[in-house]
Amino acid sequence: MLKKFLNKDMILFISTTNREKIIIALKKNNKVIRQIEEPAEKTQSEKLLFVIDKILKQNKNKLIDLKAIEVENQGNSFTALRIGILTANALGYALNIPVYETGQTLKTKRFKPLVPKYDSEPKIGR
Repeated sequence: MLKKFLNKDMILFISTTNREKIIIALKKNNKVIRQIEEPAEKTQSEKLLFVIDKILKQNKNKLIDLKAIEVENQGNSFTALRIGILTANALGYALNIPVYETGQTLKTKRFKPLVPKYDSEPKIGR
């Protein structure tokens, strides 16, 4: 039943796994209807929400039109991955919509935080 629910509604896709760019897409009926790739080397945290706002406006949508958020949950940059997951979780919580990782199936219609999967321990202060 949940699959039918999501196939009809707008899903926001977020990828910050590459520290040099942000990829944001809107999906409807499991198809990408609009996508933006924004250069963002060391500026992902500053640009991510602006890019999300930009893609929604280009498609004449608002945050409340979103029914789920799909986010890439593995990558080579600890900080870049954390930015995407935390933003997805914050939006999911605020909108009370599910957040799930690419390649997984949703099990709920409500918000449940997604835990980042880091490839290695962070190299903070080294």
